Amino acid sequence: MNSPDITTIRKKIEGLSTLPSIPPVVTKILSLIDSEDISLKRIGEFISQDQSISAKVLKIVNSPIYGFPGRISSVHQALMLIGLSAVKGMLLGISIFDMMQQSMLGLWEHSIGTAITSRAVAKRLGLKNTDDISVAGLIHDIGKVALSLCFPEQYRKALDIARDRELYIVDAEKEVFGITHSQAGRWLTTKWNFPEELIDSVAFHHAPLSSRGFKKTVSIVMLSENIIKMMGFGFSGDPYAHSIDEATWSALGLNSEDLLEVFKEVEDNIKDKDSLIL
Repeated sequence: MNSPDITTIRKKIEGLSTLPSIPPVVTKILSLIDSEDISLKRIGEFISQDQSISAKVLKIVNSPIYGFPGRISSVHQALMLIGLSAVKGMLLGISIFDMMQQSMLGLWEHSIGTAITSRAVAKRLGLKNTDDISVAGLIHDIGKVALSLCFPEQYRKALDIARDRELYIVDAEKEVFGITHSQAGRWLTTKWNFPEELIDSVAFHHAPLSSRGFKKTVSIVMLSENIIKMMGFGFSGDPYAHSIDEATWSALGLNSEDLLEVFKEVEDNIKDKDSLIL
């Protein structure tokens, strides 16, 4: 099996935005969000035209990822609560994860778990942008999905290498592709004009201190995905959790009591695994 060169990899990944699998309504909504003349009402109307998309938006908004106290019953209400940048990340996340949920269900569970944990950590730290941080957790591994969709045989080989030799998936990806899912995700989210905070969360969640402006958000995502790995929820492709360096711990400022409370909250929120499947 030949490995593709990096130019080919990047071209195919950036071409994911033109996949017919992404619903036309999502493409239209994304163009609206990126335009100067937008309104939440208009975007809500477009989302509501697609029953499947609107149902998934409401399911995610009513899930522990966001943790709103009351039930959100309308798309417009959801948009008012979470804002445009979170909607953009959510819609593309839904579209991409829809393509692979049957074959990579464990990765979806890992991503949902990371989103829930990211919110719990952000809340514990007293941060205000918990919704954006939740979305960062949800899509942090979107590069794995991109590589798997564009190069399914090669990505299966990377997963097999990681399993058989007990390597981190990033090391197996480098061996097969010459890049990691973080780089693949950075290409994809940059092509899709994601907010910088989300791009950095995708690109640097294995090296959060490399982020220039969003070290805390990216550090939260790194910690959260490792917490969810330790809890055995979902499958990320890694045989075990990554270690977290002292500088990252310092950037977060969490103590053992904080972590215990986060673990308790996350355990409560992931009990009903079936409710988290779209």
